[in-house]
Amino acid sequence: MTDYAWFPTSATPPLTPLDQPVAQDFTQLLRQHQLILNAVGEGVYGLDLEGNVTFVNPAAAAMIDWSTEELIGMSMHAVLHHSHADGTPYCREDCPIYAALQDGSTHRVTTEVFWRKDGTSFPVEYISTPMREDNGRLIGAVVTFRDISQRRWAEEVLQRSNEELEIKVEERTTKLRQVNRQLQELSEMRSRFIAMLCHEFRNPLNNITLSVSSLKRYDLQLTAAEKADYLLGINNNVERMTQMIDDILVIGKIEAKVLEVKPQCLDFVQFCRQLLAEHQYTRPESPIEFISRSRQAIAYCDERLLRSILNNLLSNALRYTPTHKAIRLKFAKRQNHVIFTIQDEGIGIPSEDKPYLFELFHRGRNVSNIPGTGLGLSIVKQFVELQQGTIQVKSQVNQGTTFTVRLPVKFQQN
Repeated sequence: MTDYAWFPTSATPPLTPLDQPVAQDFTQLLRQHQLILNAVGEGVYGLDLEGNVTFVNPAAAAMIDWSTEELIGMSMHAVLHHSHADGTPYCREDCPIYAALQDGSTHRVTTEVFWRKDGTSFPVEYISTPMREDNGRLIGAVVTFRDISQRRWAEEVLQRSNEELEIKVEERTTKLRQVNRQLQELSEMRSRFIAMLCHEFRNPLNNITLSVSSLKRYDLQLTAAEKADYLLGINNNVERMTQMIDDILVIGKIEAKVLEVKPQCLDFVQFCRQLLAEHQYTRPESPIEFISRSRQAIAYCDERLLRSILNNLLSNALRYTPTHKAIRLKFAKRQNHVIFTIQDEGIGIPSEDKPYLFELFHRGRNVSNIPGTGLGLSIVKQFVELQQGTIQVKSQVNQGTTFTVRLPVKFQQN
C-alpha cells in the first residue's frame, strides 16, 4: 500500500528491548492513521509552515489527477489553487488555506475551485484547520475538501427549475389576469346589454301602450284613418322590438359558431334594386341613389347575410343623414370580388369612436339622442367575415361616412 506521509529522514539510535513495545505501538498507530486516510472519501492533505505537502490521501490525489508520491513536498497552492474560477491568478497571500498558517484560525470556503493536473477546474468546499503541538506551537495545517460539482449541478438544475416555475407562474398569473379582465368586461358588457335592452324596449312598449290606450278610450271618436295610424305605429314598434330580438339571437349564433353560410347564385344588380325599393318608403322625397356600371352581375353569395349587411348599413345611413342630403349605394364587380359602397353625407363618426366602431353595444358619442342598440355594425362585420370578405370605413364629422364591403366571387368552404 502506498504511504501517505512524508517525514524527513534522520539517524536514530538502535532500539533497546524496552523500546520495542513502544515502537510497535507507534507503527500500529501510523498504520491505523494510514487506513483511515485511505478510506476517507474526502480529500485530505497536510501542509507545513511553508505551505508544502506533508501528507495527502488517495482521494485528494485522485480528484486532482496527481499521484501521492508526486505531491509530497510540493507547494499545494501552485498545484491546485493557483487561479480563480475565471482564470485570473490567485495570489498566495490572499489564499484562505494559507491564512490558517498565518493567523492560526480555521477557514471555511464554499465558493472557489481547485485545478486538476490537466488544467481543468472543479468547484470545491474546503476547510483549512491549523495544526498545533501540545504546547500550542503552530506546526502546519490540515486541509479537507470535497468536489461539489454534483451539488452545484443539482443547484443549477433546481435554480433553472425555479426560474422556469416562476415563468410558468407568471404566465399563469398573466392568463388569470386576462381571464379576470375578460370576465369583468363581460360583466360590464352584460350590464350595458341589460340596460340597453330595458331602454330600447321601454320606448316602443310605451308607444304601444299609449296607442292601445288611445284606441280603447277614443274608439268612437277616432276616424278610420286615425285608427289606421295608431295601428301602423303599433306595428312599427313591434317590428322594431322583433328586429332587436333577432339581432340578439344572431349574435348568439355567431358566438356559438352555429351560423352557417349558404351561398347561392345571385344577380347582385337586381338584388340591390329590389333592396332599395324596400327602403324608398322611408324617404320618398330623397330616394337612395344606386350606381352600377353593370346591368347584370351573377355570382355566389349568402343572400340572407348580404341582405342583413346592406340593410344595416343603409338603415344607419338613413338614420344619421338629414333628408335633404344624398345617400348612395354603389356596386362594382371585379375579377375576384364584388364591391358594395354605401356613402352618405350625414353626421359622420368621431375619430375617437372609429377603433371601437364594430364592438358590441358601442355607439358613437354624437348619436346618444338617436335610437339604436349598438348591435348592427358588429353583426355586419361578423357577417362579412363569415363570407371571407372585408369591410372598411372612412368618415368625417359633419361630412359623411363611406362603408366599403368586399366579398369574394367564390366562397371557399372550410
